[in-house]
Amino acid sequence: MHTYLFVDGLDVVARSDSRMAGLDPRRLLRPGGPLCPTDTPCTVDVAAQERPEPGPDRLTIRVRLRGETVIWSDLMYPGLDGKVIEEAHFRLEQYLGEIERAYAALKDQLVSRSGTAEVKPAQT
Repeated sequence: MHTYLFVDGLDVVARSDSRMAGLDPRRLLRPGGPLCPTDTPCTVDVAAQERPEPGPDRLTIRVRLRGETVIWSDLMYPGLDGKVIEEAHFRLEQYLGEIERAYAALKDQLVSRSGTAEVKPAQT
């Protein structure tokens, strides 16, 4: 099971490095987990190398809270216009709502033992 991280409809992991797969959602989406923002910035592993074979390479993002805005930085993927996206901003309330929604969906899927979890906060 993998976590898919979408920003404005784009899969951040796949667009950053196609060899990577999102880490287990039970690790990333748990209450108080690594994607939950704090005033102190933290670096979060969100994906690991899967192809051509599992390896030690990791994809990380920096998560921080500034006022009512969650900021993901240290990104490096092409946007729809081809320009490199280095940072994404999310409204705190919407972001936390998406984390909670994805975690609830994950719990439902764990009961049925199938599926994937997605986090799709819309960029502001």
